[in-house]
Amino acid sequence: MSLSEYIDSIKDKRIGVIGIGVSNTPLIEKLLEHGCNVTACDKRDAEGLGAEYERLCALGAKFSLGDAYLDNLDFDIIFRTPGLMPFDEHLTAAAERGAGITSEMEVFFRLCPCRIIAVTGSDGKTTTTTIISELMKAQGFTVHLGGNIGRPLLCDVDKMSADDFAVLELSSFQLHSMKCRPNVAVITNISPNHLDHHKDYQDYIDAKSAIFTSQLPADRLILNHENKYSDYYAKKAASSISYFSRKARLDNGVYCENGIIYRAKDGVLEAIMHADDIKLPGLHNLENYMAAFAATDGLVDDDVCVKVAKSFNGVEHRLERVRELNGVVYINDSIGTSPSRTAAGLHALKVKPILIAGGYDKNIPFDGLGDEICMNVKRLYLTGATADKIAQAVKRSEYYTDDFPMEIIDDFDSAVRAASVAAEPGDIVLLSPACAAFDKFKNFAERGRHFKKIIMEL
Repeated sequence: MSLSEYIDSIKDKRIGVIGIGVSNTPLIEKLLEHGCNVTACDKRDAEGLGAEYERLCALGAKFSLGDAYLDNLDFDIIFRTPGLMPFDEHLTAAAERGAGITSEMEVFFRLCPCRIIAVTGSDGKTTTTTIISELMKAQGFTVHLGGNIGRPLLCDVDKMSADDFAVLELSSFQLHSMKCRPNVAVITNISPNHLDHHKDYQDYIDAKSAIFTSQLPADRLILNHENKYSDYYAKKAASSISYFSRKARLDNGVYCENGIIYRAKDGVLEAIMHADDIKLPGLHNLENYMAAFAATDGLVDDDVCVKVAKSFNGVEHRLERVRELNGVVYINDSIGTSPSRTAAGLHALKVKPILIAGGYDKNIPFDGLGDEICMNVKRLYLTGATADKIAQAVKRSEYYTDDFPMEIIDDFDSAVRAASVAAEPGDIVLLSPACAAFDKFKNFAERGRHFKKIIMEL
């Protein structure tokens, strides 16, 4: 079914689209172009939407805006925004009244004519997704990069062919209760995250499993051999499973031993490259590459894998080198929105950095992070809503000493500048907050750009 045919099939329905944002705005426009009865629902009012309100109004959209935007979801079909979970009381009430609840991404899976490689996980999913995309493009495939990264792809399906590949990053918000069947699914790792949105940790773990539960034996699932939840997922999967590992020798999958990355097939080994030749630093990026090599097995030649690994500079806001000034290196790792991600960034550096951390509280415990900071950080500056919680976790660490240099500065700009003043030649100043950005910024990207602006003005 083409996109036009799908839209024609729902033209007589009352359609509600929740969220006038990146994911859903193109969908709203496309539905209106086809003459559909569309109500756009958003927590912002007309003034807050600005020119977007005027533009969609001119196209014929109806609106439900403001704090009560979810109170009257009287529609036949509802496209939810990823940030609104399916178990929200307004959505469940609408479903009980007979509304069909779906999403832009779920419909994309239904209509996409090409093969799909999809990636999820707590950490590393954006980098892994991007590496897969780079590998596939370097091999000569036409690649459509999207999902939780890049741009929404539903409105592009009629331009795709069966020979193309869609490479998707999928968040737990998108996956929760979604029906999807990628040809290749990757779960990079699982650790506590987004517990402010999910019912509990188990709900988060199970949301991720939607990436493979509709797969068939001909499909492939790539799992992290070292992650404790991989066995849980493997037992639920009907698809063919392979692993990646930096600690264990595998009969099938991709692993690293004595600094060499191997591809294993039924116990037969093939050396791909030396791990030191990967341009991106850190063991977490070694794992990202091994996951990508496993996902593209049979599609991308080894020489292409080597070429990409030696040249790819990484993704913005992920251990991004901003500048060196007076012998001090400044690194933007604003994507460090969880303790495990920040810990991975600390392990990737060759010297103990001056760390700037803190932000929005996702109800994630910081005890493990406290240990990592005491062992791997030279000086700590805390800012944002979680500053006190992280400080207390540091003080509870068995590695904490009274002379550990730590300061709480609520103002983000002042914290960055204080870190710069304290830095000496040979130091690294690292922004890796271990928290989301919503307490002070729209998202992690805005936080990272603001950090870079401050650094470039020093």
